[in-house]
Amino acid sequence: MSLSCSDCFSDLLCGEDSNIIFSGGGDDLPEYTSDVESIPTDVDESIAGLLEDERDLAGVNSSSSNQSVDSSTRTESTAWILKVQRYYGFQPLTAYLAVSYFDRFLNAHHLPKLNGWPMQLLSVACLSLAAKMEESLVPSLLDLQVEGANFIFEPRNIQRMELLVLRVLDWRLRSISPFCYLSFFALKIDPTGTYTGFLTSRAKEIILSTVQETSLIEYRPSCIAAATMLSSANDLPKFSFITAQHAEAWCDGLHKDNIASCIKLIQGVESNNRPKKQPKVLPQLRVMTRASLASSESSSSTSSSPSYKRRKLNNSSRADDDKESSDYGV
Repeated sequence: MSLSCSDCFSDLLCGEDSNIIFSGGGDDLPEYTSDVESIPTDVDESIAGLLEDERDLAGVNSSSSNQSVDSSTRTESTAWILKVQRYYGFQPLTAYLAVSYFDRFLNAHHLPKLNGWPMQLLSVACLSLAAKMEESLVPSLLDLQVEGANFIFEPRNIQRMELLVLRVLDWRLRSISPFCYLSFFALKIDPTGTYTGFLTSRAKEIILSTVQETSLIEYRPSCIAAATMLSSANDLPKFSFITAQHAEAWCDGLHKDNIASCIKLIQGVESNNRPKKQPKVLPQLRVMTRASLASSESSSSTSSSPSYKRRKLNNSSRADDDKESSDYGV
């Protein structure tokens, strides 16, 4: 089903040329980087720069209006983005950025609720932009619409929506994410590097599993990274003693109360997402007391005695008959 956007909201028809979206476009556009590999080699200096950028972008990423995003709509859109991320094997960061663009757009711009298709179009556009930022191989706009997409949009309409997203976000696609801090925090927990691979991998899983939670938008990326890293450390008995108070000293800008409340929220989301075990059905056993068992045995012996006597009498009479027969020479 192909839909045209121009009749529903005219501001999709932007005047920008789509060729300049990712070609630099101008000297005043900020250079995007979401990977710590491209920042200075000094780790402490790198983290300090990330925290400074995080504070600068806090106003950009926060809500600029009083419009609240419907939680069910956001959950549905986020779930679809995660499905496509798994389908194509995109990086976790790609899905996180797509959800971030989605939230920032709706916090700054109103979309009409027309049977849900504008939200679907926004989801496709945000995921497309995030994939172009992070992935080396990006599916075509038609191939991107998989995993139960309720509507199929023409590529030209998706491109118009991409331009609208860029314009609403003021072309600021740079976003400091929790993934930027994971390797640094993992080494804070395990300086030997023995378990850093597990810690970062587990933290990424937690971030993706909780990205649908609207309440996490209130926390800064560094706080989310610290909380998920502590949750990962709790899976290893060796590091289970590490608390939010320890994490507060990892870098400036972290506060133990915020980390603790974020951990509590993450644990609640994971608990709700964890599949519940089916209760074991045990076979019903007949439990008898000693008295009832004795009564049952007595009743059994009583009920069986007449038949026993009858068998005994029959056997006796049969023996007498055999004896009589032998006496008569039969």
